[in-house]
Amino acid sequence: MDIQENIPLAPLTTLQVGGSARFFTQARSIEDVEAALAFARTRDLPVFILGGGSNVLISDDGWPGLVVQIGIMGIEQQQERFAVGAGEAWDKFVSRAVTQNYAGIECLSGIPGSIGGTPVQNVGAYGQEVSQAIVSVLAFDRKQDQVHELSAADCQFSYRTSIFSTTQRERYVILRVTYALHPGGRPTLRYADLQKYFAGRHSAPTLSDVRNAVLKVRASKGMLITPGDPDSRSAGSFFKNPVLSESQYADLVHRAKIRNLQIPSYPALAQQHKVSAAWLVENSGFSKGYSLGDAGISNKHSLAIVNRGHASAAEIIALKEEIQSKIEKLWGLELEPEPVFVDF
Repeated sequence: MDIQENIPLAPLTTLQVGGSARFFTQARSIEDVEAALAFARTRDLPVFILGGGSNVLISDDGWPGLVVQIGIMGIEQQQERFAVGAGEAWDKFVSRAVTQNYAGIECLSGIPGSIGGTPVQNVGAYGQEVSQAIVSVLAFDRKQDQVHELSAADCQFSYRTSIFSTTQRERYVILRVTYALHPGGRPTLRYADLQKYFAGRHSAPTLSDVRNAVLKVRASKGMLITPGDPDSRSAGSFFKNPVLSESQYADLVHRAKIRNLQIPSYPALAQQHKVSAAWLVENSGFSKGYSLGDAGISNKHSLAIVNRGHASAAEIIALKEEIQSKIEKLWGLELEPEPVFVDF
């Protein structure tokens, strides 16, 4: 195991923001993970587990302990089940599934990051969530110092959360995720953008058609990592769509009516009593392209906070807090961020 010192972390994240790690290693096997954690334990070092770097904001001070980047690779297939190493790129797996005509994750095309991060946030987009496909998660239990296989039920998935990001945060290091997909299955077309894309088409779209459509839609919103595109230098959607109670929703409708506005209704959101965070941002004085120093809102999508070149983590946080404060004042709602904040 190669332990390096004072390694810059910004280049390992899609936001390209943050300081350095005091110690850094890449774990390519379960044994590497165990050795890295033992190294940290004997030196009383805090540990941060890094995946593809697509859903994190690292502080300007960096990380004072050990950063372990999970590089466990491999895809093992047994009929419709795929056991995938946590270090594999997520979109590489989606591409393979679609090419082999397996349905269940086609709408999650183009999402950056690695396999290991998908159960943590219960990654979802365009009408699908990984929890609908996950069978089990193999993880190293730092509390019991051993490897465990957790079922999907054990993971307690809900909207953009799991035990890995809530009740058992920092307890588990994800090593492998097993997914069950549907051979020859029909693509999912619940999301309005996709329904609009295929409107008027006489033949049913294939899985490949849906994947290509998702990639185009994501690119149009700056949600596809594209070299040279400053709007893709982000952590994706920075805020979660709020899930409201009946009384909260009624209050929101009342506040909107006072401003001569109408809350948009999206079938994919209404099913779970959610409202659009993007609509709240746009109707709180934050237009696309809004800037605060070198941090800003994407020119293509109001939910993406971007690094316009040399943004600091402090600038990203300041913009986040400005947006949250204004929305709470105007709409009585607290926007919850999606990224993991490291050493704040």
